[in-house]
Order: sequence, then C-alpha cells, then structure tokens
Amino acid sequence: MIAILDFGSQYTQLIARRVRELGVYSEIYPPFKEPEELPLDKIKGFIFSGGPSSVHSPNAPFCSPKFLELGKPILGICYGMQLISKMLGGKVEKSQKREYGYAKLEVLDHSDLFKGLPSRFQVWMSHSDRILEMPEGFKAIARTQNSPIAAFKCEQKKIWGLQFHPEVVHTAHGKEILANFVFSICQCEKNWSMEDFIEKSIRDIREQVKDAQAICALSGGVDSSVVTALLHKAIGDQLIPIFVDNGLLRKNEAQKVRETFQRLGVKIHFVDASERFLKALRGITDPEKKRKIIGETFIRVFEEEASQFPNARFLAQGTLYPDVIESVSVWGPSATIKSHHNVGGLPEKFDFELIEPLRFLFKDEVRKIGELLGLPEYIIKRHPFPGPGLAIRVIGEVTKEKLDILREADAIVLEEIKKAGLYEKLWQAFAVLLPVKTVGVMGDERTYEHVIAVRAVESVDGMTADWAKLPHEVLQNISNRIINEVKGVNRVVYDISSKPPSTIEWE
Repeated sequence: MIAILDFGSQYTQLIARRVRELGVYSEIYPPFKEPEELPLDKIKGFIFSGGPSSVHSPNAPFCSPKFLELGKPILGICYGMQLISKMLGGKVEKSQKREYGYAKLEVLDHSDLFKGLPSRFQVWMSHSDRILEMPEGFKAIARTQNSPIAAFKCEQKKIWGLQFHPEVVHTAHGKEILANFVFSICQCEKNWSMEDFIEKSIRDIREQVKDAQAICALSGGVDSSVVTALLHKAIGDQLIPIFVDNGLLRKNEAQKVRETFQRLGVKIHFVDASERFLKALRGITDPEKKRKIIGETFIRVFEEEASQFPNARFLAQGTLYPDVIESVSVWGPSATIKSHHNVGGLPEKFDFELIEPLRFLFKDEVRKIGELLGLPEYIIKRHPFPGPGLAIRVIGEVTKEKLDILREADAIVLEEIKKAGLYEKLWQAFAVLLPVKTVGVMGDERTYEHVIAVRAVESVDGMTADWAKLPHEVLQNISNRIINEVKGVNRVVYDISSKPPSTIEWE
C-alpha cells in the first residue's frame, strides 16, 4: 500500500483515489502520527500532500523527521515538497509571483518520475512559497518559468518532490507520474480490486458475526443498500435490515426498495412510522429543529424495532472513508453550515458491536461494489438524497398535503431529466415547495396556488456546485407538466444559484 500524510490539501482524497485507480491500495493518515503507529510492514511508499499553510507559518503542520529516515520512497506534493526541503536544511521563500493555475513544465531528467513522458507539458500549480535552495544531495528534475525547481529528487534518500499537483485532471500526464512513483519507484503490485474486496469482506463478516444476528438501517440510498446486499451475501437471514418509512420519502420509494430487496432474497423488517414523524413535525418551521426532530424520532423508532431481536449483537453502518478521514483531520472541525443531511449516528448506549465494511472506501468504489452485487442502476447511480428527506424541501411547516404536492412535482422533474438523458450528468436534481402562493389564471379563472422551485446542479463532490444549464425545452416540459398535472401548483421557477454562496439544498 501507499500511505498519504494529509497536510490539509483539498486534493488529499483525490490523491488516494488516483492511487487506488492504479490498482494499489492507499490510506490517508494525519501527519502527527509517528511512523511506528502506521502499518510499516505493508507500506511501500509515502506521499506527503499539499496544504493551505506556508512552512513559515507558526501553526504550519509538520511531521516526525523519522519519516525521512525510514528509507522508504517519499513523494512530496506542493506543501509536502516545501516541508521536506525545510526539514532537510533547504531554503523556502515567499514567491514574488504566486503561481496558481496552468504552467508549462520543462522536464530535465526522464530517468524515473518522468520516465516515458514528453519534455514539455501542462501542469496545475497552486502555491505561494517556492524553493530557493535545495537540501544537500538534491537536484532539480523539472522547471517552469516561475519555478526553477518545479520538481526535485535525491536518489540516496529516496525522496522526490513536485511543486505542482499530479492528482488533478488539469495536469497532463499526472496519472503516469503517479504510476511511475507507485510502480517503478515503490515497486508496488496491482492487487486492489473491488472483487477481491468483496471476497475478503464476506470472510471477515462471517468470522465476526458467527451465529449471531446483525441489524442495519436500510434507507434505499447507495451506502445502506450496498451494506445490506454485502451482509446478506455474507450471513443471509442472520441480517435484519430495518426499513423505516418516515413519510418523507419520494413517490413510491418505500415500495420500490421493498420490491428490489425481495428480488435479491433479502427479508426486510418494514416499519410505517409516517404518522409519528408528521405529528412530531407539526407546527415546526425552523430547518435545524426539523432535522433534530427527524433524527431523534428515527433513533427512537429504530431502538424500539431493534429491541424485538434479542439475538442481534451487531449493528452494520454505511460509514465511508471520507467520514473517517474528516474525523481525524489535522485541521479539526470546520464551521457548521447546517446539520449534516444524513440522519446522525445511533446513540452510544446501543449495546452493539459495529460492522462498517465500507469504512475504507470512496463513493465511486461503493457504487462499483453495488454493481457487482447485482443492485439495480436506480440505486447505484442514484443522486444524493438528504436523510431528513422531503421535510427540508418543503420550506416551512411540513404537512401531508404539502408532501403529496411535492412528491408529484419531484417525480415529474426526475422523469423529464431522465427522459432527456441528463440524470447521470447531474449531481442532483429535485423540486422544492416554497412557502408562498401566487396568482395565476387557469381556464379563465383566477387561481391562488403554490410555487415549485426546480433545482439542478453539477458537481464533483458536493463541496462546490454550479447550477445546471438545462436545455430550455426540458425546463418547459417540466413546468408544463407540473402545472397541468399537480393539483395546487400554478407557477414553476428555476434556481440559478451556485454553491457557494448558496447551498445545494434549500434548508
């Protein structure tokens, strides 16, 4: 495997994903770990990530100098390269001209990191410091107009550094550079595949659960569906998936999930708690209060249902690797914009052992596993859907009447998006019911009815998003159908806000 020390770069997870795409396992660690705390017997090389700090900043993250003495290959990227220079006695200075964006790289040495690559190609820079003097024993192996030392190496110490980011798509030949490091320099073997992961997970789950039962909360989303399918393959009917219908789901969603898992031979413990959730939300308009009420009600319902299975000793959860990384980030907690869209974790007093088979996987890897396990496309390729469901897409108080209106409008949005072949190109597309009514005319009569807002965004990871430039014909079809087919709506508007400053969801 390749170990990545995370110095706070927005691209750190991307580095890990790029290495895995090469067929080699990678894990991310905070830099304050000591080398002996890591599985050194499995690690063939290290990548030091970039980061937002200057090495001259008093709060700049450092790592133990012991990493540089292990004799295992190291690749420093941007801040990682500057940190290595500073730790080994080189000089790093504030660059007179901050280099951000595209730059033309000239390769000076093709022997290892740039083996088989052209002498000149485009790279992506993002730095304000640069290396003035290299540590003793290092030599420059590439340069740009603004950075005479855009890449360096010291073969004796097995250290390489890049001033640019090979992991981003803007850098030409970035994948080949990482492949040269991973295979030629670190001598890794291609042995990371989702098929192997499934086989190993099944063995581990069987070994852990033995004759006991395991429960899991099945929502119909990608993560919980893959966990359910994986555990069922491992332990069959010893798994008890609990599906809670909170009344806040999309049109026919509960029925579709039940039918899908029945076809896979999975027995679902189904709970219709819709009336209970609606009663708890009565009169509530504040979005944070909605979230808390939905989260707490879900936990109470789940507790009550789980207590019916005394032989259940395990709780399976769909925790993914990005959640694990964020929990140990060197940068600590970020500011809360709003409570997480997914219903929060279950209480600690739950007397269960956790099973988290996806905790070292990224979302694209989870989707691949779902495909291999035979889950249908509508689940595998499904857009993100918030844990509080349609409650945060009904702006203001949530009622059954409003939910029914929104469900119909939302179904039309998705039908037209799919019909136009746009669903997989979008990060999310949905309808929002606004807390206003407007005047309209239908059949020569004045109407005073609800407004539906349509939201469609493009994004890579949901952290930033741009509103989708949907074809006018698609928007026209959506508007016409909603106004004609959904009783109680006489106006449709389109949201053209990006994130930031807006969020993707309205609440």
